Amino acid sequence: MTRYSAPELARGALGALVGIAVAGATARAVPGGPEMLPFIVAPMGACAVLLFAVPASPLAQPWPVLGGNVISTAVGLGAHWLVDDVLLAAALGVGAAIGVMMLLGCLHPPGGACALLAATATPEIHDQGILFALAPVAVNTVALLAIAVAVNNLTGRRYPHRPAPPAPPGAATELGITTPDVEEAMKRLADRLDVLPADVVAIVRDAETHALDRRLGSIPVSRIMNRDVAVAHPFESIYRARTLIVQRQVKTLPVVDEERRVIGVVSIIDLFTRDLVELETVESIMRTEVTTIREDTPVAELVPAMTSEGYKNVPVVDAEDRLVGMITRGELIAVLHRALLGAT
Repeated sequence: MTRYSAPELARGALGALVGIAVAGATARAVPGGPEMLPFIVAPMGACAVLLFAVPASPLAQPWPVLGGNVISTAVGLGAHWLVDDVLLAAALGVGAAIGVMMLLGCLHPPGGACALLAATATPEIHDQGILFALAPVAVNTVALLAIAVAVNNLTGRRYPHRPAPPAPPGAATELGITTPDVEEAMKRLADRLDVLPADVVAIVRDAETHALDRRLGSIPVSRIMNRDVAVAHPFESIYRARTLIVQRQVKTLPVVDEERRVIGVVSIIDLFTRDLVELETVESIMRTEVTTIREDTPVAELVPAMTSEGYKNVPVVDAEDRLVGMITRGELIAVLHRALLGAT
């Protein structure tokens, strides 16, 4: 759950209070229209949430706010005039308004409410006709935008929101993250517009993976893995496993069954730091929770497992889950070094 600071709470609550009051008063002061015409429309409440609580949102920028509200109102009025059935007019008005907003780059959720209000027009709105899109909708919107500009900037929040300047050279620059990398990451988010801090972290990490994958040229794990892998069988003795680790100078032995499928793993720590009877079987001490990776997996996907998740050795398997190799941090570091030097 998002926690808001005291300044953010004040900006959201008091900003909306002042904004709605000014928007309504401005529209009420504008002459013309039926006497019973509302001087402020309900969608302005939702608009105030965006302008004062999340002013950096793409949905809260001036063009989406103004264009979304006014254009959607006009579309809703069109549906009201074309279709006699109120329910059908409402559905047509909202659907068409969303499509138009998307086409014109002014997607704004309260715009859908404006379209619905216009499509189900009261007699007063019907009598006002297309002028309803101007007064009170456009008047309300412009007044609310003016207050949003003043309140946000006076309280230290720049509005309209401007993209952050390019970051100085650093790790991301060295890795070569580009705008397409970030776009590819954003495409994999289920909801592109409700961006929380955790979403930003996910975008950056996914972009890093995409950039690394592009830099490595989608090199599969099979290209860098060690194929000459020492293995143990579950029925073999601990003495045999110890001997094999010493002879091959490795730190981990995959344990495989008769079909060479990985069923466990034993490490040098398991074998040499415990008081074990050497005639016991490997099966008695092996760890059965083993992470494996397919040989056709891009190297870039291996990076998180061997960095943030802490794996030092990962068995590599084929399509039938049979052991075909082993990848260690040494191989991974070597290929990353070549990638960062531009020699893939």
